[in-house]
Amino acid sequence: MTTLTHRARRMEVGKNPEKKVESEEDSNQDRSSDNEDSGDSKDIRLTLMEEVLLLGLKDKEVLLKSDSPTGDVLLDETLKHIKATEPTETVQTWIELLTGETWNPFKLQYQLRNVRERIAKNLVEKGILTTEKQNFLLFDMTTHPVTNTTEKQRLVKKIQDSVLERWVNDPQRMDKRTLALLVLAHSSDVLENVFSSLTDDKYDVAMNRAKDLVELDPEVEGTKHSATEMIWAVLAAFNKS
Repeated sequence: MTTLTHRARRMEVGKNPEKKVESEEDSNQDRSSDNEDSGDSKDIRLTLMEEVLLLGLKDKEVLLKSDSPTGDVLLDETLKHIKATEPTETVQTWIELLTGETWNPFKLQYQLRNVRERIAKNLVEKGILTTEKQNFLLFDMTTHPVTNTTEKQRLVKKIQDSVLERWVNDPQRMDKRTLALLVLAHSSDVLENVFSSLTDDKYDVAMNRAKDLVELDPEVEGTKHSATEMIWAVLAAFNKS
């Protein structure tokens, strides 16, 4: 299971670090989550996978409500696999199949190939990354350094604000895209990078709130009114891996 870890230079978080920001939280809890993305760039639209890459489930059957093309190559490829598979598989099984972690040799055709490179190329096309060749003695390696630091900082600030300035202490009231991004960032071990620029006090609060969020019981949260079941199913699947 992926875990949230603190930087070595951070002191151990106390049992109740949020006392330092109680007044701030009280004044912000009633803000509408509909405004979560009000500061987003109007020109650049990123997919969740692109955002996770840029930042460095209860077993339910995957049922397609719509198999219409989304315009995202990787997502459409995934939907095509799911649509063509009988009987239906669980979320955890699909994660294992798509990532190539299955031991079933008859299921290897479902693995998504070169995912990181394909997402990086999308970010290059959107002007956020660039492509460079680096020489490593016997071979050249293609790298994709960040060129649009403004867009990355916007994304980092968005996540920081979601657990500090706009924290509502209730996942059911959170902006669904932000909730999904926090779950995926946690599962990809990049939340540490997101919070590393914060002061010690805010870092402790952010890490504890994120930790409390991803340690909720997905099976319970997924059954609540207005819950997005797929988000909690994905978290449950990563918790079991």
